[in-house]
Amino acid sequence: MICLGSIVFQDFKERKVFWFLFPLAMLLFGLVHYLHVIELTIFFHHTLINSLLITCIITILFIHTRFILKKVFLNHSLGLGDILFFYALGLGFPTVTFIVLFVGAIIFSLFVFLLFKKTLKLETVPLAGLMGFFLVFVILFNLVSKSPSLYAY
Repeated sequence: MICLGSIVFQDFKERKVFWFLFPLAMLLFGLVHYLHVIELTIFFHHTLINSLLITCIITILFIHTRFILKKVFLNHSLGLGDILFFYALGLGFPTVTFIVLFVGAIIFSLFVFLLFKKTLKLETVPLAGLMGFFLVFVILFNLVSKSPSLYAY
């Protein structure tokens, strides 16, 4: 939670996040995921599938941005921190949970940005911060409620 909170705070405040927070988030998410999995092979399958999904999404975004919109991709359309956060999220959850959380976080980020666009006075979306904010609430809700575990699927 502290790592996610730091990413959220820095992304909103300075639009720059310390680089070491992303590998730390990957390590912590991966460790929690590994501790909830019965077998090591299942963990590797989840992380491999999630990483492939993220890579496909980023590749499609790159092709669309670079060749159709004819804009610079990295740090203009999508930040390096956002990409690293995607991979950290992919290491942290089983594939079905990852897909639901990833899509939910993207939709949440879009709605929050559109609601507060004028008050934020930013032209870019603090995507890693908004996704981290979403995850903090999802994880806390999962811990305090009697809902099924995020690692059950």
